[in-house]
Amino acid sequence: MVFLTNSKQALIGFIGLGNMGAHMARNLIKKGHELVVYDVNTQSVNELAKAGAKVAESPADLASKTQNIITMLPSHPHVNEVFLAKNGILATAQKSTRCIDCSTIDIEACKRIAKLCSEKSIYFNDAPVSGGVTGAENGTLTFMVGAKKEDFEVIKPFLECMGKNIVHTGDVGHGLAAKICNNMLLGISMIGVAETMNLGLNLGLDKKVLAGILNTSSGRCWSSEVYNPVPGVVEGIPPSKNYEGGFQSGLMAKDLSLAQNASVETQSATPFGSMAYNFYKQMSNQGFFKKDFGFVYEYLRTKKD
Repeated sequence: MVFLTNSKQALIGFIGLGNMGAHMARNLIKKGHELVVYDVNTQSVNELAKAGAKVAESPADLASKTQNIITMLPSHPHVNEVFLAKNGILATAQKSTRCIDCSTIDIEACKRIAKLCSEKSIYFNDAPVSGGVTGAENGTLTFMVGAKKEDFEVIKPFLECMGKNIVHTGDVGHGLAAKICNNMLLGISMIGVAETMNLGLNLGLDKKVLAGILNTSSGRCWSSEVYNPVPGVVEGIPPSKNYEGGFQSGLMAKDLSLAQNASVETQSATPFGSMAYNFYKQMSNQGFFKKDFGFVYEYLRTKKD
């Protein structure tokens, strides 16, 4: 068995080959790692197989082949299924297996899985990411890692194959805490940029002129500069590709719901986070779940007060 700690070409198991995960897996291959992959979407699996990855028949099959596993899944029910089902990771995982979950899930669900892993002498750490599909493709993601310091140092070189900023946030669960806070702000700011751009264009301003002013003034933010939701302002990103292939609006609604759960548990006032959650939930329920979260601009543009 080749371990992550003693080889730059460690055998890595990767589960979850969606918009983000597929790019992350490809970057591991580019860095010289051998991969064994699993996903319910056979097309995604086949594409990685063409890139050189081996294919597992189930999470349990994958766990029987490697002691280094990364998961990148949509929500905590998917993570529970992958780890705890009859054909899940814990059914066959060997002692000292290292599991790194990059999904954005409920903090308490993460801690429950970590406890179950610990009972089997398996390491489990949360390492959710920020940077979007573009960051996943370019290998410039930020990883927010919840782990003991010594475990963080072990997995950091591995994460550096997929990201640029690898941040130790504290113990297990703290990576998710940081990610949930970040995505709450992102959801709020995207709505603010969409409202501003919509108003400006209705006032007759050119979209690129307005975006340029925002990005050299006090209104500047990531949603205005790097990921402007108006088609054609920033080329090559999902808003300029009919809002396809990006961070889905339904997943933003899910992340904002996690923030609301956390705000209730900690008695933290998050009024704008609550409004952003309700907005994205409404948009997702009206048939735009799979559209990139920048679709909020188009959604607002067609609404009239």
